[in-house]
Amino acid sequence: PEKEGFPIPPKNKHIFGVVTLGERGQIVLPKKARETFKLKPGDTLVVLGDTTPANAGIALIDSQTFLQMTGQVIDNFLKE
Repeated sequence: PEKEGFPIPPKNKHIFGVVTLGERGQIVLPKKARETFKLKPGDTLVVLGDTTPANAGIALIDSQTFLQMTGQVIDNFLKE
């Protein structure tokens, strides 16, 4: 495994480990993931989801990166 996490194809994709959902719906991101993405307390992430039964899942993305990808349309949503 690389120091960033266990690499999986394609390049720059990683598995950082398994997390447990706490009673209040919280998770702790693995240290290697936080270090790799330079995340620190107070950073904001957008939670994305896919409910398609064949590939249902949740993904996190830095809010600034998401805004750059989608434009400012979502900006008001993030401020709520």
